[in-house]
Amino acid sequence: MTPTKKLFLSGLLTFSLTLFLTWPTNPAQAATIETRAQQAVLIDLSTNTVLLEKNADQAMYPSSMSKLMTAYVAFKQLHDGGLQWENKLTVSERAWRTGGSKMFVGLNEQISVRDLLQGIITQSGNDACITLAEGIAGSEEGYVALMNEAASDIGLRHSHFNNTTGLPDPRHYTTARDLSIIASRILKDFPDFYPMYSVRSFTYNNITQPNRNPLLGNFAGADGLKTGHTDAAGYGLVGSAIRDGRRLLMVVNGLPSMTARAEDSARLLDWGFREFASTTVVKKDAVVTEADVWLGNPARVQLVAGADLVLTIPRAQARSIKAKAVFNSPIPSDLKAGTQVGTIVVTSSVGGGGDGANKTMEVPLVVASDTTSLSGPARVLEAFRYLMWGSKPATAAASPAVATSPSPR
Repeated sequence: MTPTKKLFLSGLLTFSLTLFLTWPTNPAQAATIETRAQQAVLIDLSTNTVLLEKNADQAMYPSSMSKLMTAYVAFKQLHDGGLQWENKLTVSERAWRTGGSKMFVGLNEQISVRDLLQGIITQSGNDACITLAEGIAGSEEGYVALMNEAASDIGLRHSHFNNTTGLPDPRHYTTARDLSIIASRILKDFPDFYPMYSVRSFTYNNITQPNRNPLLGNFAGADGLKTGHTDAAGYGLVGSAIRDGRRLLMVVNGLPSMTARAEDSARLLDWGFREFASTTVVKKDAVVTEADVWLGNPARVQLVAGADLVLTIPRAQARSIKAKAVFNSPIPSDLKAGTQVGTIVVTSSVGGGGDGANKTMEVPLVVASDTTSLSGPARVLEAFRYLMWGSKPATAAASPAVATSPSPR
């Protein structure tokens, strides 16, 4: 039976950096910023860190930002091969007569899926939405069913779609957070299609219309996604920008004017890039410490981080992050390199939302090389030595510096 000993290894390393741990459910704190939006959320997608939220789970009319889900369903069919870019769909009288923003399709015209999607994304064409829906699902109602099914699949918790256009309907609603999920899934699931959102203008039937996204061409790194406006919803935008490998995603809604939408969107994104930075706290394969191997060869083995841990932190209001390695000592023998034997636990007290609760993240702690079992007299001798004198002191590692605290078996 494996002996149980509670050990405190000497030569401990202290990991204490002036950093701030952020979590998707609890926004990080930096220099504060206000927005005139009624609903808002700002996320660093590289670490899934919420930088700012305001009524992010409040039900709202999404207006034309709904068309992100309209496009998502078509993108999925294109990706899976059930739909082709050059498939021609016919414009019905219902589609042709649809009001609001228009692509200006012609009655009974045959239009490619590619042109319809670009008309939806750039021109916000309601007529293009109906044509796409009827061509794919037979009716707008059938397509809406696909939208709600996809919404459930990707984890939208507070959304229900009742049309493809975003025209006001009390049964058609979502939240800023849910819109951010749709946008992030477009980026993740269909990166080859995403450049359609950065097209600055689109011409159809000799009518050129500009993309209404005020960030495109005016904010460095901006490349999407979709505006929206109705009298009931106010002015909204799902916007994204990338700088130095960091992608921020923002949703705002309920703004009083196009000018307010443009100004607040740029201010929020600029604030996110300026006030926060991403840093690697733990690097994959970095040596953390060494551990005794129970009746094993070698007698000691290096333990390394099994994955990177990258955090987004405020540049100005950084708080302390602590990390420690937790594992049973001695570790078993007959392990393959990469086998997890413990965890690196990163802890921080975050004050987002005022709760001041400790938040933790964990990274696997793995053996750096294979271990095998001793046999015969060597096994007996090693067992006797351990029972009499315990393990050897841990050897301090160079990087990353972590406090090492083995837990008992």
